[in-house]
Amino acid sequence: MSLLSNHLAMAHNGAVVDLDGTVYRGDRLVPGAGDGIDRLRGAGLSVMFVSNNPTRSGREYIERLSGFGVDARPGEAISAGDAAVEYLRANHPDDDVLLVGAQGLYDQLVDADISVTDDPTVTDVVLGSWTREFDYEDLNAALQAVDDSTAFLGTDPDRTFPREDDRVEPGSGAIIGALAETVGREPDAMLGKPSEHMASLVTERLGEDPAECLVVGDRLSTDLLLGERVGMTTVLVLSGVSDRSDVAASDVDPDYVVDSLADVEAVLDGADS
Repeated sequence: MSLLSNHLAMAHNGAVVDLDGTVYRGDRLVPGAGDGIDRLRGAGLSVMFVSNNPTRSGREYIERLSGFGVDARPGEAISAGDAAVEYLRANHPDDDVLLVGAQGLYDQLVDADISVTDDPTVTDVVLGSWTREFDYEDLNAALQAVDDSTAFLGTDPDRTFPREDDRVEPGSGAIIGALAETVGREPDAMLGKPSEHMASLVTERLGEDPAECLVVGDRLSTDLLLGERVGMTTVLVLSGVSDRSDVAASDVDPDYVVDSLADVEAVLDGADS
């Protein structure tokens, strides 16, 4: 069920929990995920759900989780969409943003009074993200918009995301990579996991010492790397995009590997099952 990697058991006060591939896949709840959240709460841990999917805000993810029957409470979720909004507010409050992204992210920007434009000639910031409608015109718009004075940002680096049928689809990282090739430079910043920006937002909102927190996720290079960077106990679940062979090949060394969130009690007990 689980693998313990040279980690000393300790009490935990908080848990950062990924969504896609950890709590659900597409429109299907991962078996036992709701019970896993209940176990975290029963052990007295504060919970923060953190998604690199930028198409919904944290508030919308709480609604989605509640629809699955998961105990998710107001203020307990943050997404790469929220991270993008916060970053733009802080660093580009009066700039015009050209968005290559989904309608859900567009709505979040507009709701936050961020100026969104489709005119490359007045663009100050190009923000790349996930959208099913990505096409040649998006590449061309970014190419025309980006010059030495233009900021180029990405919501998140996730190249894929898991589907219900155990396959994966291209994610934001694939689209941002295509934009980077087209404009001839890498993004100035990625705003979702595992960025310092997202880590700061998560730890501030969770309100617990990172050294006394778990991070639970299915992706080594984002979920677990964020936790590793801030000193959290890292728990990889095998219900999403990663498997045990990925662990052997990764520079990120999880403290625990479990089949799914349903097995989190073994982590809380410090068990090596």
